[in-house]
Amino acid sequence: MNVDLLAHPAEEVAPKLLGSVLTCKTPEGTVSIAITETEAYSGEADPASHAYRGRTPRNAVMFGPAGHLYVYRSHGLHWCANVVTGADGTASAVLVRAGRVIEGEDLARERRGEGVESARLARGPGNFCRALGITGEHNGADLLKGPSVAWSEGGPVATALIRVGPRVGVSKAHDWQHRFYLAGDPTVSAYRLSPRAEPSAGA
Repeated sequence: MNVDLLAHPAEEVAPKLLGSVLTCKTPEGTVSIAITETEAYSGEADPASHAYRGRTPRNAVMFGPAGHLYVYRSHGLHWCANVVTGADGTASAVLVRAGRVIEGEDLARERRGEGVESARLARGPGNFCRALGITGEHNGADLLKGPSVAWSEGGPVATALIRVGPRVGVSKAHDWQHRFYLAGDPTVSAYRLSPRAEPSAGA
């Protein structure tokens, strides 16, 4: 993955990450997942971003440099992984929402449960991290150097296959068209409007 590709606003990078691959190596083994769904968060200009109110110890990784992994705990239950983008010093990140396991499916299923079908192993940001083996220990990892977590270029994705829509489950700026996903892919998560959604002016 070329850092120059990542050094742009999240909403520009998010669709370009579709089809690329995230690999995580742990003592249990290696899992690789091709990304099929992303969401862009534009830092201090985005009411739904963790960086909306400025830099804190929690969100410091979001402020760069690009190419690092920002990992946070959602609702105290699930780890979520974000690719840091944009210029160094400016908060910007792309949430990885879903993907297709292309290596290490047995290990991913062991982590997710034996009864989970292949298309659901990494569907949703929490499941993506669980299947891959990402935890808070990976926060700040350099995705361009590895070695525990690394990005690689996937096969080309036709522009005609990319769909754009509102973000899932956020209460603020939920109607911003910052969610990108592959049309008809069974690994993509379902759209759900947050019950706490507030009126938004859009973006």
